[in-house]
Amino acid sequence: MKSIRAQVLEAEQSAALGSGEDERFSGYGVMGLSFSSGHVRAMRRFPVTSVGPGYKSVWLRRPSGSWTIYADAPPAVSCARYFGAALEAAVQCPVTVTWTGDSAFSVHIGADVDLAWDLELASTPVTRAMTAVLAALPGAVLENTAVLKAMGAASGPVLRAGRLGLTGAVPNGQGFRAKPRRLWFVSRSSASLGGQDFGTLQPLRVQTRLGDFWIPQRGIFLIGASSFDAFDPARHLPASVPGAD
Repeated sequence: MKSIRAQVLEAEQSAALGSGEDERFSGYGVMGLSFSSGHVRAMRRFPVTSVGPGYKSVWLRRPSGSWTIYADAPPAVSCARYFGAALEAAVQCPVTVTWTGDSAFSVHIGADVDLAWDLELASTPVTRAMTAVLAALPGAVLENTAVLKAMGAASGPVLRAGRLGLTGAVPNGQGFRAKPRRLWFVSRSSASLGGQDFGTLQPLRVQTRLGDFWIPQRGIFLIGASSFDAFDPARHLPASVPGAD
């Protein structure tokens, strides 16, 4: 059986966008991971998108509840395009993702931010069973919002991750559809920002969300795709962050 690293690198090299008029992304990432300090982190790596160049991003929620997204592409063509209205800041900067083992990788942002994050992934009977089901589903099924809503409602308890939202609306107003194909749990992780250690993995006392996208109460790493409604200035907010120049 291929290692997690091999599967991820294969997904990176073969990433492709399906057909459609919506805004499409293909890749992998950590849906979200919370720590005993009250910080939350998430990560996205999309080698290909329909709105701009591929990019990497790190989402950071501070204990105060404020969110910042760091990405190596401009906000208008990265995650802030959809989540900007809920952010304190959107920062464009280099983001490095390095695989350090067959099931481990690290994420770093340089000295100006001084963000470090190490993760180890694990397969379990639950993740293997769900991956087998997800990998076998026809693509059209994962475009159906009713199916995605039912999958999200059922998957949260099965994964012991709290509420999961695979479809709904993001803070900037676009509808989203998350289409996972393979998944693993984050079994170990350490993180710091500016030398401050985030402590141990621990669910938040109250689960957090950005629009209808709920941050899991357990670390989940996914390979898959996502799509969003095409930007309509009459209905959707721009990528700019409130209060930013």
